[in-house]
Amino acid sequence: MSASAPSSSQPDPARFANVAAPPRVRRLLAALHALAVQTLSNPLKLTIVELERELFRDAERARNSQIQADIYAQTRRLHEVNAQFAPRFLDALADALAGLREPRERHLPAAAATPMSASTLTLVTDTDIDRDIVLVEIVRREAQRSASALQLLGQRFAVLAAGPEFEAEDLPFGPHVLCRILRELGEQFALGLETQLALYRVFDRQLIERLGELLERANILLAHEGVLPGLVYTPYLARSATTRRIVTGNERGSAGNPPREGGAPRPLTGWSGSGGGSGWAAMTSEAIASLPASLQAALSNPVQAAPGNGTAPDLAAPAMSALHQLLGAARQAHAAAHGSAVADTAADAPTGPAGQAAAASASVPAQGGEGSTAAAPAAVPVANEAVHATLARLQAQTAAIGGARRSMADLHNALLAQMRADHGPQAALTVKDNDTFDLLDMLYGQIQHEVRPNAVAADLLTRLQVPVARAALSDPAFFVRDQHPARELLNAVAEAGANWLGEEDIDPQLVHKLGRAVDQVVSDYQDDAAVFETANEDIQQHFRALAHKAELAERRHVEAARGKERLETAKQQAATSIEQLCVQAEPPRFVQSLLKQAWSDVLTLTLLRSGEGSEQWQQRQQETARIAEVTCLPPGSAPSDTELGGQVETALLQVGYHQDEAAAIARRLSTPGGEDDSSSRTELTARIRARTRLGEQAEGSEAHKATPLARSPAEEDRYRQLRTLPFGTWFEFTTNQQGDLRRQRLSWYSLLTDNALFVNPRGQKVGEHSLDALARLMASGQVRIVSEDKSRLIDRAWQATLRTLRSLAGNSPAVESAQ
Repeated sequence: MSASAPSSSQPDPARFANVAAPPRVRRLLAALHALAVQTLSNPLKLTIVELERELFRDAERARNSQIQADIYAQTRRLHEVNAQFAPRFLDALADALAGLREPRERHLPAAAATPMSASTLTLVTDTDIDRDIVLVEIVRREAQRSASALQLLGQRFAVLAAGPEFEAEDLPFGPHVLCRILRELGEQFALGLETQLALYRVFDRQLIERLGELLERANILLAHEGVLPGLVYTPYLARSATTRRIVTGNERGSAGNPPREGGAPRPLTGWSGSGGGSGWAAMTSEAIASLPASLQAALSNPVQAAPGNGTAPDLAAPAMSALHQLLGAARQAHAAAHGSAVADTAADAPTGPAGQAAAASASVPAQGGEGSTAAAPAAVPVANEAVHATLARLQAQTAAIGGARRSMADLHNALLAQMRADHGPQAALTVKDNDTFDLLDMLYGQIQHEVRPNAVAADLLTRLQVPVARAALSDPAFFVRDQHPARELLNAVAEAGANWLGEEDIDPQLVHKLGRAVDQVVSDYQDDAAVFETANEDIQQHFRALAHKAELAERRHVEAARGKERLETAKQQAATSIEQLCVQAEPPRFVQSLLKQAWSDVLTLTLLRSGEGSEQWQQRQQETARIAEVTCLPPGSAPSDTELGGQVETALLQVGYHQDEAAAIARRLSTPGGEDDSSSRTELTARIRARTRLGEQAEGSEAHKATPLARSPAEEDRYRQLRTLPFGTWFEFTTNQQGDLRRQRLSWYSLLTDNALFVNPRGQKVGEHSLDALARLMASGQVRIVSEDKSRLIDRAWQATLRTLRSLAGNSPAVESAQ
């Protein structure tokens, strides 16, 4: 089996033993099925899991109890389906592969296959129509997105089937066949119409989004096994906005796509950080679950763990309640470590984590602060309406005069100062509001670690502080709700500051878009989340336009790289042909030199233009054999072959040789012994070496031709991993000793030449590496693959915040007392 085939899913030849095909074809069918099992098993399992979750959400939104009861009945049915769905789907896919050599039939919908007469014309039920609409849209979208990979796989499957090219409708790995299997399984499991429609939508997100990876890996496997190894697909169409994309797997990362079970997370392939957002509620629950059992028991008692005045905050979401309890435990641990006697008081004096940031990346400020003594007046929480009114005034000041850089702790202090000026020195925030500010300050601190300090986005993030704080105070589930509009806008601005707006690639249009979106939020936000959504959508439209431009630029570089690969392959084949001739016929040494330097370019050009099976290539092979036959004769034993000389001269002129050079070489290659009294060997050799050979400017460094050094086991593992990655995978390169990272996209790589092409987020070529060198860099920690769960900056910042809280809470006095 090919090296690109999965090692964890071994092929089962017995499954295809009855296929009427040669043993090699049966072996390849088993390998393809094993590849499908490895790639699709987890998405198929997650399809039913996610379908069950979606049905529960539908039940909660049901209009009446009867609909809710029907949905719950379907949900209970899924427990039986869960264990059977993936095996039966993969068995049906195996049957499709086993029928590769059977006559191909179009699978028509039942309605189309049934003859109709005038007497049977009735109003059509919408059951089949609804299902067909959803499936046809899924098929149409994926067929366009993966057109190139489907075309190549159709040609290779035709070789296995010993028949004509497979259309996309007949391809076993194509979206048509997969959706047909899905519909048949939905009917076999007797799922209701609404459940089937929900199944189709979940199947689209969980499996169809990964289909490009399966198609790409299937093409790589068959190419490795010698099934049309040099096949490429370049449609001769006018360039337009609808031109098919090169990378079949890009932009597949969307919300709801979890990492692979039992393995590394999926690599990020989309543009502009388009990986799906992580579930913040799930991340919070995981942070609680990873704490010591003694502390989890302490946190299970809200009254004990609640900070402040000893009463638990009134929180609707359990995940949010656990988050506040975790923050309280971390604050207690931090206060105990610093000998604070007022960590659990309700005083809300100005706070800030700047002093502790160096010790814990982002610290947890202790409540209480300046002037907190035993004689201090009791704090009186201010009503929410008054807090929001004060923040609204601060927001208006930001809109009017802008403002200098500040942290969220500075905003917290400014809010407290204004409230005490308006409501007296005892005015304070509630425990929940204090927690919200502390969490925001930690989150902002982590974001600022990745945003360049001198980037325009750093100022925009400061301007967003007040609206974001108001949104967090208004929504108790701000930190656990997936894809909150305010967080999505915050992420868009931060991503621009981290990835796009560097010192060398300022984009004036993007700067304008970001500034206008932030100004809109600062001036218009009044507790309406739709303002954030509108501003974010404006930025995302610009990101999509930039991604489209980057794709077009990337396509040009990939086409050029593929041209280099074809050139290199043709040069290797021409050199091999001449080397074999020299070994067998042993022409004079100077003739061998002319063949390897000049005539090799002729053979290379013929292969590029016409291909190995063309009449032109056969003619060149005959001319090469005739050259060896003539030049192996003793000098003067026969006259020169003028016809052969004319053919050689014409061919050399086509590859750029001057008339006199071509004529001199042709005389030597068409004369017995390779002798020519009218030209000097030394002069001819010097002139040939001085000229640029065909494709020489495309070779660049010759380092990739040298035999690489032996790889260590870690380097070998990375090398094998690289050879199976989907095109479009993002990498992070360490650029200096300070650990600064730069993202680059693996646009394309060749399994023949071992060359890999990288572009930046704008689609501009930034370099080429051999896969061997890249594997060594990865093994040494200088390069790493960006996974989907690490793609979004704000998700990484929140994970870092939770790690800090978990680390501090692990040293809580609750743990020490329990121990």
